[in-house]
Amino acid sequence: MIVYKNISKIYPPNTVALSRINLEVKSGEFVFIVGSSGAGKSTLLKLLIREENPDEGEIYFFGENILKLPVKKIPFLRRQIGFIFQDFKLLPLKTVFENVAFALEVCGVPDKLIKQRVDTLLKIVGLYEKRNKFPHQISGGEQQRVSIARALAHNPKVLLADEPTGNLDPSTSWEIVELLLKINEMGTTILLATHDKEIVNKARKRVVVIENGQIVSDEKSGLYKLKGSIK
Repeated sequence: MIVYKNISKIYPPNTVALSRINLEVKSGEFVFIVGSSGAGKSTLLKLLIREENPDEGEIYFFGENILKLPVKKIPFLRRQIGFIFQDFKLLPLKTVFENVAFALEVCGVPDKLIKQRVDTLLKIVGLYEKRNKFPHQISGGEQQRVSIARALAHNPKVLLADEPTGNLDPSTSWEIVELLLKINEMGTTILLATHDKEIVNKARKRVVVIENGQIVSDEKSGLYKLKGSIK
């Protein structure tokens, strides 16, 4: 489904973000991408939506080399891949409903279909009763749930989460991970970048460890065993 082949990325003047990375993710997997700050986790995710381009290598998404996609086809690629950020990136003057609906409005989806889709998504993330609240009226964990609903708006095949619990307390962090595990069980492939050792070990999913731009471990056991890299 997703294949990174000999991927390298260097930021000017000479910061090596990724060095000859090879990684394959199968449809339906839940994969933690872990490592210390600056290890290359975020870059790995951004490459998949063409927010960044590698200096060498190939990236395949359902058999297609996305690095060869013309610019006009990149929006279509991104509609197949939802992205969740650490800082939520909600629109402060729009309600919970409107924040999720906006992702569909910009693509010209009819209002009737938008309402049906958004109501369904808000029920999945447990926020239907707060659909008319504004971001400042709900908690950080609830704001992240809104961003998850928004990322699911186009029914993506893959969900990328870049430090989605970074601004949350431990209890709320686990609630967010539980929600993502639920979404994964519904069939969505998930790649979650984090440096939170506790949620990684608790979830017991595949763990890919990146250090200094290289994959140093890829474990199916779901336990992060190396010490000194993440908290």
